[in-house]
Amino acid sequence: MNHTFLLQTALFRGCPEDDLPALARHLEFRTVSYPKEAVVLNEGSQITEIGLVLSGCVQMEHNDIWGNKSILGMVQAGGVFAEAYACMPGEPMMIDVIAKENTTILFLSVPKLFTPCNACQSQNRVIQNLVQISAHKNLQLSRRTLHTSPKTIRERLLSYFSYQVMAQGSRHIRIPFDRQQLADYLNVDRSALSKELGKMKQDGLITYRKNEFVIHQPL
Repeated sequence: MNHTFLLQTALFRGCPEDDLPALARHLEFRTVSYPKEAVVLNEGSQITEIGLVLSGCVQMEHNDIWGNKSILGMVQAGGVFAEAYACMPGEPMMIDVIAKENTTILFLSVPKLFTPCNACQSQNRVIQNLVQISAHKNLQLSRRTLHTSPKTIRERLLSYFSYQVMAQGSRHIRIPFDRQQLADYLNVDRSALSKELGKMKQDGLITYRKNEFVIHQPL
């Protein structure tokens, strides 16, 4: 396992490298590899482990009984997922976690994380990092709610693009979604989304190619 990579992640940032072997034993590290589109965690499952993406990417999805899918977020290499459910024993997951490319994941035990261990000097640091990660995730969910609250597709797109311009510091932005993923994230129909993007281009608001957009007028 690449210790340098782990120490650069938000979960293990600030931990001395010498502490990692003891942490690995105490937190019961295990790694699992998944092919593209494999289900990592199922809706309804009860878990006690946090997942940290070592390579690849996972996507959080919610599918209702009518087959409608909403994308709640994506986690790239170095990011963690399922921490809220792992910290609440017995709470069934309300989402599916899907590998969007060939992906390797490190799982670690949450019960062990909250069990004192004299050999793990960095345990408290990992807990502090986890709290910060959870707070950041809450902000991301709040941001998605902000983007999906407008009634029209154009208003949702403008809200999303406005945030991306601010976050990337440029009107030439790259988004992490293809058309279907963007439609799922904004909770709209894909064909209606594509039609609205075309109208926005005709109106001189944007130009785009695949997942790259140039915003031409103030949003």
